[in-house]
Amino acid sequence: MNKFSKFIAYHSKLILIISLVLLIPALYGYINTRINYDILVYLPENIETIKGQKILTEDFGIGSYAFVMTNDRSQKNILRLEDKLKKIDGVNHVGSAVDLLDTTIPYEMLPDEIGDKVYKDGETVIVVTFKDSTSNEKTINAVNKVRKEVKDAKQVSSMTSFVIDTKNTSDKELASYVVIAVILCLIVLLLATDSYVIPIFLLSNIGVAILYNMGSNIFLGEISYITKAITAILQLGVTTDFSIFLYHKYEHAKKEYKDNKEAMASAIEKTFKSVMGSSLTTFAGFLALCTMELTLGRDIGIVMAKGVMCGLICVLTLFPALLLVFDNLIEKTKHRSLFPSFKKVQKFSIKHYIGIILVFVLLMIPAYIGNSNYKVYYKLDESLPKDLPFHVANSKLAKKFKIVSPEIILIDKDMKANKVEELSKELNNVDGIDLVLTPSTMDSDIEELLPDELKELTTSDKYQMIIINSNYEIASNKLNKQVKDINKIVKKYDKKGIIAGEGPLMKDLVTIADHDFKMVNYTSIVVIFIIMLIVLQSVGLPIILILAIEFAIFINMACAYFTGTRLPFIASIIVGTIQLGATIDYAILMSTKYIEERTIFKDKMKAMKKTLSLTVPSIITSALCFFAATIGVAMYTKIDMIGSICGLLARGSIISMLVVILILPSLLIVFDKFILKTTRIKEEK
Repeated sequence: MNKFSKFIAYHSKLILIISLVLLIPALYGYINTRINYDILVYLPENIETIKGQKILTEDFGIGSYAFVMTNDRSQKNILRLEDKLKKIDGVNHVGSAVDLLDTTIPYEMLPDEIGDKVYKDGETVIVVTFKDSTSNEKTINAVNKVRKEVKDAKQVSSMTSFVIDTKNTSDKELASYVVIAVILCLIVLLLATDSYVIPIFLLSNIGVAILYNMGSNIFLGEISYITKAITAILQLGVTTDFSIFLYHKYEHAKKEYKDNKEAMASAIEKTFKSVMGSSLTTFAGFLALCTMELTLGRDIGIVMAKGVMCGLICVLTLFPALLLVFDNLIEKTKHRSLFPSFKKVQKFSIKHYIGIILVFVLLMIPAYIGNSNYKVYYKLDESLPKDLPFHVANSKLAKKFKIVSPEIILIDKDMKANKVEELSKELNNVDGIDLVLTPSTMDSDIEELLPDELKELTTSDKYQMIIINSNYEIASNKLNKQVKDINKIVKKYDKKGIIAGEGPLMKDLVTIADHDFKMVNYTSIVVIFIIMLIVLQSVGLPIILILAIEFAIFINMACAYFTGTRLPFIASIIVGTIQLGATIDYAILMSTKYIEERTIFKDKMKAMKKTLSLTVPSIITSALCFFAATIGVAMYTKIDMIGSICGLLARGSIISMLVVILILPSLLIVFDKFILKTTRIKEEK
């Protein structure tokens, strides 16, 4: 490490040049990394519903579909519109009630259960199917063209419309996230540091690290829009303290060394040793997300873990180069630190440690209750504003035509007609089902009206299709139970039968998310415990530190319960892990410093007093930077999925900070003997 630190210190200009050159491939990678806006694609490929989607795409040419509503009462004009839609690249089939009837035959000829779904009060529903999946680039382009042909995006209902509106909303906001986070962090750093230009260099260094991280995502192929939206903000909040730590070490070393380069070499070496443990725990916390079955966790986990490493590398290379090259400018812009010393907080923490422990024990009960009972929603469109076109279209389709959750059942093509009819009758008897459509069970009159194209659409070499419609909301408990009941009925007639559609996909999402929540929490705790066991060379400290931060997480999530806030499911899964990985640093900093001081002071109270005076300002600065990086985005964004994650992390950073500077010192004092007996302490020479 000594040779590395000296090389960085004595080649600062070369490091700057290399860092700037590396921005070119990083920018290329950032621009060319595909962004995915469909969370359902992160479901495991081995589940039945995903297999069903593949069958629909490969065997039937139905990768996705849309419902287009038109007010035009002229059947000839509707046929003209259909012809235009058929010409759009990516569209497979286009059909409406007009195709079932001659232009002179009235809609009333259709049976009521079918007629009400395709025509009502002068408005006709046109069904459009697409060759590729919901979030495929061709499908997105095709739906955009459909919207243009219809001349009103609020008349087109589809999952792809949801993806498009999510993309448009997210892309509009993304630049603002970074600007807001940078401005708020800049304010905190101007108050916390002793130079007007240090915050600029510090944020520039992190900005470069973020670009390196985001640019390297090109090797992953694609990342989710959630990952793209929160990565820069989290990386800024999580790695800022690394830079502050190096700067303080450098300023201190300059008093010991006459040569600034020697001082920097010493600062780099000491910083590496100091932040290695905390960076490893943060890194491990993010990687724990990779244990999720929903591979969105792996997406966020890999990118954020990579971001921690990029941040650490830039702190040990680029930031020292900036400090050395612009040392004169830094000295000229020095000012007195505007941050208070927080001595009253330190005195309070020591003086009232017994009372604090009692409060800690009492708060555990409501914290546990709240953490176990907060409400979660799974319906993806709830995270977006209600006035977006896809929302309006979905609402209209549901209210007017009662098309709420259409699903497709795939059964063996060779199933006998009488068995299909029996299956159809059982499905019709399921509560909430108001339409069951099978080619073999239609009235003969309607069957004669069906065009050959539609008949071919409902059968393939291996499967025949049953179309059903549910009145229950997607991702609701009623629909999830209904899907379970339907699946039992289908399996009775065909063990290999599959239910496909958004409703079954969302049911699987709910099941997998519940499993992921437990798996990620347990994994992150175990992994971080093992790392701290090795780094801290202690059994007692990891237990106490994890207890403190887990308590902070419980309090954070309990706030959602006691305020009646419903959280998007993904926020409830990942926030605890991120908060644990990102804020355990504060606890490690304080506890390691306390152990150091206990080798000097025999009195634990004196040791704690010295520990607090050395660590509280740094912990508060780091927590406020994390808070600043996330709170602005939480207040600004219109996407609740992102707003909830950032809001929880903002609140979590403050709660973790308070727990570490108030409750953790009390725990360290109370369990002092246990900690000393279970910790390998290096005696001061």
